Amino acid sequence: MKRTQADIMLDLMDEKTSLGIEFGSTRIKAVLIDSAYEVIATGTYDWENQLVDGYWTYSLEEILKGLRTSYRQMATEVFEKYGHVLTKIGSIGISAMMHGFLAFNEAGELLTPFRTWRNNNTTQAAEILTEQFQFNIPERWSIAHLYQAILDQEAYVPEMNFFTTLAGYLHWQLTGNKVLGIGDASGMFPIDSKKKDYRQDLITHFEELIAEKNYSWQVVDLLPKIQLAGEVAGYLTTQGAYLLDPTGQLQPGIPFCPPEGDAGTGMVATNSVAPNTGNVSAGTSAFAMIVLENGLNKVHREIDMVTTPSGAAVAMVHTNNCTSEINAWMRLFTEVCQVNGLQIHQGDLYTKLFNQALLGDDNCGKLLSYGYHSGENITKIVEGRPLLVRSADSKFTLANFMKNQIYSAFATMKIGMDLLLDEGITIEHIVGHGGIFKTPGVAQRILSAALQAPVGILATAGEGGAWGMALLAAYTKATEQSLSEFLQQQVFADNQGETLMATPEEIASFQAYTENYQAGLEVEALASDLMK
Repeated sequence: MKRTQADIMLDLMDEKTSLGIEFGSTRIKAVLIDSAYEVIATGTYDWENQLVDGYWTYSLEEILKGLRTSYRQMATEVFEKYGHVLTKIGSIGISAMMHGFLAFNEAGELLTPFRTWRNNNTTQAAEILTEQFQFNIPERWSIAHLYQAILDQEAYVPEMNFFTTLAGYLHWQLTGNKVLGIGDASGMFPIDSKKKDYRQDLITHFEELIAEKNYSWQVVDLLPKIQLAGEVAGYLTTQGAYLLDPTGQLQPGIPFCPPEGDAGTGMVATNSVAPNTGNVSAGTSAFAMIVLENGLNKVHREIDMVTTPSGAAVAMVHTNNCTSEINAWMRLFTEVCQVNGLQIHQGDLYTKLFNQALLGDDNCGKLLSYGYHSGENITKIVEGRPLLVRSADSKFTLANFMKNQIYSAFATMKIGMDLLLDEGITIEHIVGHGGIFKTPGVAQRILSAALQAPVGILATAGEGGAWGMALLAAYTKATEQSLSEFLQQQVFADNQGETLMATPEEIASFQAYTENYQAGLEVEALASDLMK
C-alpha cells in the first residue's frame, strides 16, 4: 500500500525515522527513511580527494563541512515537503569508504593528514604482513598503513593513542564513542568471525613484529572497539548535535548504530548478507562480495577477507577496471552520430547497443578486448593499455563487438571468482547493481554466465549505501531478528526483483572466452611495457 503524506508526517513526529549518512569518494549523501524503509528526504555534498605531500587525503574541515551540508539539505527538504522541523530522529548511522588511516594522540589531535584507501605507499608493509600472518593484507588496509609508518620511522608513531577509519572518526565526534562496526573493522585488521572480534593470534604476532620498538602502546589498545549490527553504539551528544546541525534545532540523545564501511552498506542495500549470497557492484571499478559459511582453505592475494555488518565471513574480489572502456566506445559512437547529424539520447544508445550483444556469436566472433585503463592486481598487469585484438578471420560485427566488450568488463572478476569456485564455495544468488545493468537482461545474463550463478537486479539497489546505512540504523530497533531475517522479511519482502540464470551454453561460452582472455594477457603486458 502506497504511503500518504500524513503517514510520513506521523513518522516524523513519532520519531519513527532513521538517517544514514555515507561518505563516498566523490559524494557525501544523507538519506532519511520512514517506518516503511522508504526514502523521504536526501541531501548531498560533492567533494574530491586531494594529493597533498604525496598522499591522497581529505581535510578534517571539508569532512565536517560535508557532514553539515548534506544534513542541512536533507533537513531543509523535510521542512519544504512536510512542514516539519527536524528536532529528533529515531536512529542515525554513519558509513564511509573503508580502510585508510586516521591517527590521533591522547589529546584527540590528528597526528598526520587522513590517508585514504587510495594510497598505495604501503606495498612493503602489506607484503610483509601477508607473509607473516598467512592472511591477505591489501595495501589499503589500516594495519598496512600503520605498519608502513613504523617501517618508515614516522615521528608521530610513538605518540599514537587511537587510529580508526573515516566512519569511526565521525561516529566518535558525534557520540564520543571510539567504536566501529565489525564490517568496517574487518578492513582495519583481520577478524575472527566466530568470536566476532579481532584475531587475537595476529594481534600477538603483530606485537612480536614491533617489540624492538618499545612503544608505550599495544595495537589492541589503538584499535576501535568492535560492535555488531543491531547494537546501540552510542547516543548523539550535545556537542555532536551542534556539529551535525549548527542551527541548534537537532536535539541530543538520538541512538546510533555502529558505524560501517561502504562494502557493508552495499551488502545491506542489496539484501546480500545471508550465507552463499552476494552482490556485484559494477562501475569504473567493480567488486564482488560473497558471504561464506566458512573461511577459505588458503591465502589468495586476489581475494580480500572481510565481514558482513553482523560478522559473517565475506570473500571480496576487487577489480580496478570494468566499464571505462565501454564508456569510451560509447562516446566515440555518439560522436559518429553527431558528425552525421543524428541526435540520440545517450541512454537510448546504450540500450540499443547492449541489446545487440545478445545477438553476438558464442565466441564473440573471435574478438578479444582488455579494458584496462589502469593496472590490475588479479592479472598482474602493472599499467593498463586498453586493447582490441582480432585476427584476419574474426567476424567483426556490431553484435560481436558489443558482446566482447561486456564479456571483457567481467572477465577479470571471473578469474578472481573462479578461485572461490575451486575451493568449493557455493553461490546461490548474486545481486548486481551499477549502470551496466540498466538495460534489462543483458549484462545481468552475461554476469550470470561468468559467475555460474543466478543474478538478480533490485529496483531499490540504486538507492545506494546511504540507504543501506539508514536500514542498519533502523535495525537497532529490530534486534529480535537476525539482520538477514530483518532484511528479507521486513525490507525486501515485496521487492525480490528480477532474477536470471544463464544457460549451460552461455556459461560454456564465457568460460571459453576467459581461457582466451588469460592466454592473451601476454599481449596486454607487452603493450604495458612498450607503449609509454
